[in-house]
Amino acid sequence: MTYQLRREEVLNGDSLKAMLAQSPARAAQAILIAAREGVLDAQALLGQILLDGNGIAQDQPLALRWFEIAARGGHLMARNMLGRCHEHGWGRAADASVAARHYRIAAEAGLDWAMYNYANLLATGRGVAEDQAQALALYRRAAELGHAKSMNLLGRYLEDGEACIADTLAARIWYRRSAEGGDFRGQFSYAALLADDGHVDESLSWLRRALAAGNQNFLRVSGEALSNALHPRIRAMAQEYHQRASQLAQPMG
Repeated sequence: MTYQLRREEVLNGDSLKAMLAQSPARAAQAILIAAREGVLDAQALLGQILLDGNGIAQDQPLALRWFEIAARGGHLMARNMLGRCHEHGWGRAADASVAARHYRIAAEAGLDWAMYNYANLLATGRGVAEDQAQALALYRRAAELGHAKSMNLLGRYLEDGEACIADTLAARIWYRRSAEGGDFRGQFSYAALLADDGHVDESLSWLRRALAAGNQNFLRVSGEALSNALHPRIRAMAQEYHQRASQLAQPMG
């Protein structure tokens, strides 16, 4: 059992996770008490619920402060979330170079999410000099640790021969593992290969899974790609992707 941290990013802790689902305000009170008593996981989780406004008033600067406290105590996911705050401007002005430093520290300590986030900056040259070879190495390390999003990107490097020798068989294996690991982008990548091979029914199955899990931007871009598919049943999925993207664009409530 786990706490949910920004979708797939997680902290361990059975009882408080159940409390967050059943009574967010009660859980927030328990987390606050534990954090003040120096419980490292609680400090990191307090940062997360303050960031999200889950059971407690949203306060991004205070979230950043608790992530800093937990990171100084050696909490790797808190260090990673510090990077996220600096990258996206949560609680302070965005600064990708500061984000990169936090990601690098957590990545060097072995955190797969930090490897992935640091690799994303290296791959795009945000906050650091672009370095495709280092990005690839980090995606590979994270993928080998079981990180599904990194598996998909490792597959892309291998398919394209970016910073490595192209290996379509290895790319296919990593796409499949990413898809099976629950990454909607990996599901779409694997579906594309299956469609190219003529396995239309299996491709459609993975496309539907990606449709159910994907975010608005992914669905919009992927819908455009599907509209150019050769097979009519695959091409017909474009409308479903666009419809779902439009639904997600509507304000809640």
